[in-house]
Formats: sequence, C-alpha cells, structure tokens
Amino acid sequence: MTYETLYALFIEELVNIAPDLDPAKIGRDDQLQDDLELDSMDVLNLVAALHQRLGVDIPEDDYVLIETPSKAATYLSARLK
Repeated sequence: MTYETLYALFIEELVNIAPDLDPAKIGRDDQLQDDLELDSMDVLNLVAALHQRLGVDIPEDDYVLIETPSKAATYLSARLK
C-alpha cells in the first residue's frame, strides 16, 4: 500500500473512532490527543481497528510513532513491508 492509501485509511479509521471529527479539517501533523482530543481509550480503539483492518500489531511502545496521521502512515507503511 502506498503512503497516501495508508494515510486515507488511517483518517477513515480515526473518524470511525471519533465521529465528531471532520476528516477535511484533520491536519497531517495534528496530535491525536493534544489537537484532536482523543483520550487513551480512543487511541486503544484506533489501534485495535488498525490491527483488524491491516493485521498490523502496534505495541504500546510504538504509540508515539502513530501520534499524528502523517507519522501513522509512515509507520504503517514500514510495518507492512
């Protein structure tokens, strides 16, 4: 999958977890917790959704690597290679 495909997939799953977010207003470098106001349970649900959709395990130590949509797409791209 390409970076852009993974980015779009991440945004899709993010909006599924937090439906009050407008995907058009989510910036590539918006912090999930600080800027988008996800709580820790939302992050866990997002990680679970990504695992279910892509089959990628994201260990808790790697959560910092998916803290923005841009970082998440890069991380997922590397994990899927």
